Order: sequence, then structure tokens, then C-alpha cells
Amino acid sequence: MKKAKKYTGLQKRKAIAGYLFISPFIIGFLLFLFKPLFESLYMSFCEVTLGAGVVDMKWVGIKNYYDAFRIDPDYLVNLTDVLPQMILYSIGIIVFSFFVSLLLNQDFKARGLVRAVFFLPVIMSSGVILGLEENNSLMAQIADTVEAAAANVSITAVLEEVLETAGVGTRAYNWVFEIIDNIYDIATASGIQIIIFISGLQSISSSMYEAAYIEGCTKWESLWKITFPMVSSIFLVNWIYTVVDFSMRSDNDVMSKIDKVMVTELRYGPASAMAWCYFLIITLFIAITSFLLSKAVYYNDEK
Repeated sequence: MKKAKKYTGLQKRKAIAGYLFISPFIIGFLLFLFKPLFESLYMSFCEVTLGAGVVDMKWVGIKNYYDAFRIDPDYLVNLTDVLPQMILYSIGIIVFSFFVSLLLNQDFKARGLVRAVFFLPVIMSSGVILGLEENNSLMAQIADTVEAAAANVSITAVLEEVLETAGVGTRAYNWVFEIIDNIYDIATASGIQIIIFISGLQSISSSMYEAAYIEGCTKWESLWKITFPMVSSIFLVNWIYTVVDFSMRSDNDVMSKIDKVMVTELRYGPASAMAWCYFLIITLFIAITSFLLSKAVYYNDEK
């Protein structure tokens, strides 16, 4: 009975520590984001007209939502293109970051330097560096030259031709080749996930691997029986982070469409409706996939 109370007390302290950790975000959200979020929701049901220092909102109901899906020629197409791409890239990023973290967690010389190199994508994907990369004409010219030079010697293109000739043309391998062709983007977006995976791997006690080795367990069996269960909760965290990160990318077709409608065309009502639809779809997707993934999560401190 005492043991149960102690366990409950430990869980309570963990919960309090967790709420204290996220309290700055909660306070900041309530102070700075809640009102603009509510105003954007109300704006999505209105026709917005900008005047001299005033914003006039005329209630139009669900017209903006109807126009987004039935009248606008691009929004629904962008949604149907982005969502499968998001799933594909998220899976690629999770797999890539996990196996890279397995390599970086090994004991070898200059491990800190190698880890820093793999963390460089986080720096490279920051706002300033990304802007320099996109707006630098020399970088763009070099990229075009490399792409043109490699167009006739693409290994993946040759493999695709071989598989299509052999009659193995399936959607699955097309997805694999798409991931391979965009490995630079995947590596650039994997820095944070690699660090989170490494932190999870380092939390696994070495005695568990030693005991498994004594019992005759192979490295492959240890991966599936020890490593995967012990970092399963990290997979869930990284999955949510990766989906959110991809959905907010500036080169996302849906985000570009919303930005164009809002900034270029100054149609704030339709832009708000598109943004809220996109937000709800991503939230629903995260909720469903997180629920399914949580079924496979192993918590070693459960009762």
C-alpha cells in the first residue's frame, strides 16, 4: 500500500514538473496569441474591408469556406498534394533521423564533431541562412548547373527505368525514389529529431544490453527487443514535431496559397478560412496518428 502511494506521489511530482515546464508557453499563448487566434476565426466568417485606420467585418457565414473548396481552383488541389507529401516526408525524416542517431550514439573518436556536423542542418534551415540560400543568385546558378550536369547520370532514374522495364512499376518504389531524390531536404529537416533520438538512446541503461548479450541476444534482436520499445515514446514525440514542422514550411503549397490570398490579394476572410481548414485537418491527422502510435508506446515506469 505504501509503495502504491509512493508511486502516485512520484507521478504527481512529474506532472507538476511538466506543467511548470510548459507554463511559459501557456502564459504567452493566453497573453499574446489567444485574442489574434479568436479574431482570425471570426474573420473567416466575414468579408473583411480595410479602410483608413479601420477594419470593417461583414458577417457572411460559411461563404469563405464554401469558396475555398468549391470556387477556388487551387486550394483543394494543393491540399490533396501536400497531405500525401507530408506523410511521405515525415516517415522518411523519422527513419533517417533514427538510424543516424543510432550511428551517432556509438562510441568512436571525434563523436562530438560528427554530431555537430549532423546538427548543422538545424543552423542551415534557420531563417537568415535559408534566406541567403534562396536569394543568392550564385547559389541558384550553381544548383542549376549541378542539376543539369547530373540530369543524364541520375542513378535513381536508371534504376526506375530498369524496374519499369522489368514490370515492377509500383507506387511503393516510386515513393522510395522520391525520398531518395529529396534526401537533402530530409537531412536538412532531421537535425532536431536526431538530437531527441540521441537523448532517448542515452537514457537506456547499458546493463540491459549487457544482460541481453549474456543471454545470447544478437545486436539485431537487441534493436527490436530493447532499443525500439525503450524509445517508442520518442518516436511519438518526433512524429508530432515532424508533422507540425512540415505543415508550417514556407515552401508548402498550401501555406504559399494562404500567403498569396492574404498578402497579395488582401482577401483576409478567405485566407483565414483556408488557414483554419488547414489547421483543423492537420490537427485531426495528428490526433489520429498519435492515438494509433500511442498504442505501441512502451512506458517502462507503468504499473
